Amino acid sequence: MTHSEPKTPTRLKAGERRQEILQTLATLLEQPRGEKITTALLASRLSISEAALYRHFASKAKMFECLIEFIEETLFTRINRISTEIHSGLGQVEAILSLLLAFADKNPGMTRVLTGEALLYENERLDARVNQLCDRLETSLRQSLRLATTHGEITSDRGVSVQANLLMNVVLGRWHQFTASHFRRSPTQDWDILWALLKPMTRM
Repeated sequence: MTHSEPKTPTRLKAGERRQEILQTLATLLEQPRGEKITTALLASRLSISEAALYRHFASKAKMFECLIEFIEETLFTRINRISTEIHSGLGQVEAILSLLLAFADKNPGMTRVLTGEALLYENERLDARVNQLCDRLETSLRQSLRLATTHGEITSDRGVSVQANLLMNVVLGRWHQFTASHFRRSPTQDWDILWALLKPMTRM
């Protein structure tokens, strides 16, 4: 999702307007010490009425839901490509972890959604949706670790689920550190050193 210059409201088609609303929401989420995002604030930034917002989205929760869908589609499209193009199980694990950290680095506003920070006081189903997304990411890591056992990269499949959970928690920790530092501490910082520390643990 890329940011674009505001367009003339009367010339936007419905799909373009929805995209512009989501892009503006994502931009507002990138403010490290930003004010609470309300529909009034969002409408003001778009120079439209709140009623116009609701013509495209039934609620603010629906806007966040669409952002989560965008994150999910983006990440799993790339993970599917990784699983097709990389035949090494540990190679897949490294690529998936690198993807998750790089995505956060490039999309700070989306990271606040992934950590749940942006969802405080929003509909609780959004938290459940993000948790489900993280569970799917952990499953992808577990599948790659199991592949590594079949290739002899890992000596035993004992503890694969625990290893996948540990790796996912490393990612979550980096995401939280990124948002807590107001986006100053990049989640990709010293990634090569971090992977060098993590890789031997996956061989246990």
